[in-house]
Amino acid sequence: MTDSHRVEIEYCVRCRWLPRAAWLAQELLTTFESELTELALKPGTGGVFVVRVDDEVVWDRKEQRFPEPTAVKRLVRDRVAPGRPLGHSERTAEPG
Repeated sequence: MTDSHRVEIEYCVRCRWLPRAAWLAQELLTTFESELTELALKPGTGGVFVVRVDDEVVWDRKEQRFPEPTAVKRLVRDRVAPGRPLGHSERTAEPG
């Protein structure tokens, strides 16, 4: 691996969104185990649920609703492993 990539999931502690953030973190770590060097869970407030890759916001709940894991995986993949197929999770996300 030549590049190191960091993902950060900032979640609202008052909203009790830690389980959702931890589940998404597990999905990303499983999918990108060789591309990511770090995945951080960052406690926040004010209804925040933001996913960042290398300090770039790729998903913000306030603008885009809660993310489906496949949507976040695509966004992360586009930054850490462009062109890499996501396998069955990508195929099942598409209708018919």
